[in-house]
Parts: sequence; structure tokens; C-alpha cells
Amino acid sequence: MESFPIINLEKLNGEERGITMEKIKDACENWGFFECVNHGIPHELLDRVEKMTKEHYKKCMEERFKESIKNRGLDSVRSEVNDVDWESTFYLKHLPVSNISDVPDLDDDYRTLMKEFAGKIEKLSEELLDLLCENLGLEKGYLKKMFYGSKRPTFGTKVSNYPPCPQPELIKGLRAHTDAGGIILLFQDDKVSGLQLLKDGEWVDVPPVKHSIVVNLGDQLEVITNGKYKSVEHRVIAQTDGEGRMSIASFYNPGSDSVIFPAPELIGKESEEDKKDKYPKFVFEDYMKLYYAVKFQAKEPRFEAMKAMETTVANNVGPLATA
Repeated sequence: MESFPIINLEKLNGEERGITMEKIKDACENWGFFECVNHGIPHELLDRVEKMTKEHYKKCMEERFKESIKNRGLDSVRSEVNDVDWESTFYLKHLPVSNISDVPDLDDDYRTLMKEFAGKIEKLSEELLDLLCENLGLEKGYLKKMFYGSKRPTFGTKVSNYPPCPQPELIKGLRAHTDAGGIILLFQDDKVSGLQLLKDGEWVDVPPVKHSIVVNLGDQLEVITNGKYKSVEHRVIAQTDGEGRMSIASFYNPGSDSVIFPAPELIGKESEEDKKDKYPKFVFEDYMKLYYAVKFQAKEPRFEAMKAMETTVANNVGPLATA
């Protein structure tokens, strides 16, 4: 099998821009994932984020996780568990309103650091969306405008630790799923693997690369690109030993009232047969309500369910809000 795509974004600034854009295009069309190096986020910042995230887990979350596992009897399971994940998490909201000041147990230095980190990730997310626009033949800013709604995009970070698991063959770190939203940027542990994606019916490891940012595409980009780019099923495998795996996933998603539908320019490039109801038109918040109930199920029934709401959307929603 071909190797996982690792893309040097620094090469966008020189003679290899065309080749690099082609690599991004291929990754979006055939993988739904790629890994960025030389992305512009300072390595020193990433090192501090990793250090303080791991310290926070040890100080504030490790014993809580162990107690939770014990209380649920997950430390002594004998058969496969399909309704729980072996992970310890907390969430930070950045847009449209930040909650970083309200999240308990965070040291002030860590709060400040994560605000700075979120700003860098937001900027990189928007730069990547414009690269996708360029490859798709859409005007610059098209995807960002579609994500804006009336209140700016929904942007947040899931901070996860995947502690050592005594029975990794019975419990997943995170069960297989596609991501509901737009574009997802992941800063992951460079020493401990575990993230896998499904490609051509096989699970493929996403390699840990120091100071890299892993990018994957969510369901909304599949809809907007009319299936040209696909959201891809992925999972996290639990590990038996070591210090556990750190994962910081930031989700740059549409605003809650954003109306999502295939870009007309991309529908126009297809045959008449392909134009027919391939993907629905819907309000992002409605999609998320459905997603929360069926996250670990196939995405196709979600798209079908949203088609039933298209008439309501058409009758009640005004023009697409832009920024």
C-alpha cells in the first residue's frame, strides 16, 4: 500500500508549489487525511503545549480516570466492550465564545498557552481551507464564508489522553467514526502511536511525526465538495504500556446556523445523473443533533436523514450568511 501522505507546507512558497498542491489534492481525494510539517506553528510552542498537557493529566485527571475505570468495572473486562472509549478528555471552546477561563483545574499559564495555541491552529485551519478552495476551483474564502453563519464558525479543542490499557484487544481508545464537522487539525503524541484510518478496507496507522499537525476532513466538507473529498472512518487503538498517548484535536466547524450544501460549481462539473440529490442541504446544528445520537454508526444514513429536512430548510432559511 502507498505510504501515508506527509506534506511539507514550506514548499508552497517555492518552485515546488504545484507539486505540493497536487499532493494535497491527492490526499484529500484518496485519503481524507494528511500530515503537515513546516506548517508555521513554532516548535517551541508545540513542545510547551505537549509538556503542560501531560503535566495537567498527571496532576488533575489521572487518578480521576483510574477511579472511573474501576467504578465501571472496565479494569477487569473479559469480553469486547463496544459502548465506551478508553480515554480521558476535556474540551475547550474558542469560537464563537471562549470558555477557557471557565474550565476548572487549569493553571493560569496553561490557559494562556492554550489560547495562544488555539490562535495558531485557527489561522492554519483557514489557510488550509483556502488551499482546498484553490484545488477545487472555488473562489478564495468560499469555505470560510460557508462556515461563518451569523455568529462565526464553531471552533473548539478536544484534549485527550489515552492511558495504558490492560485489555486493548477488548476496548478501543476511541471507537471508529467519521468526524461531523469541517476540517480537523490534530497535534498528537510523537512517541506513542494509536490513530488509524480505514483505507481500501484496511486499517492504516497514522505515523507519529514530531512537531507535525495531522489534518482530516469532516462530513461537512464531503457535502460541500459533493463527494469529491470524503470524510474517512478512523479510530484510536489502546496501548498496553508506556505513559499513554496525548491527542489534541481542534475542530474548525461551521457555525450552528450555517446552511451546508454542495458548492454549485462542483455540481456543474458532473453528469446529469450525478447531480440528482447526491448530498442534502441542511442547517449544521440540525446535523449535529443527529450526529450526537449516532456518532459511531455509518455516515450515509445521516446524509439520507438530512435529505428529509431539505424542504424545511428551503422554506425557512434566507440567503447564506457571509463574513
